[in-house]
Amino acid sequence: MQLRRIAVEDSLAPVKARLRAAGFEVVSLAGGIPDGIDAIVVNGLDDNFLGRQNVVSRVPIINASGLTAEEAAGEVGRRLGGRGQPARIT
Repeated sequence: MQLRRIAVEDSLAPVKARLRAAGFEVVSLAGGIPDGIDAIVVNGLDDNFLGRQNVVSRVPIINASGLTAEEAAGEVGRRLGGRGQPARIT
């Protein structure tokens, strides 16, 4: 089974580590939104998300601002539940 790909802002190193430990493939958002991802995790949202005025995404965007790494990873698992593995993060 192919790993679920999660794009995560570089400032969220603990979240990246937690997602990797849970079995997700983690990629950076530094170069923009990569193709073939299953979710995006950011450290806050604003009107100019990722330097673009209008971002259209068909994947969940999780705002990790104010969340622990475990909470953010749990939200990824919850939002991806039922659409592949891993869906449960403990």
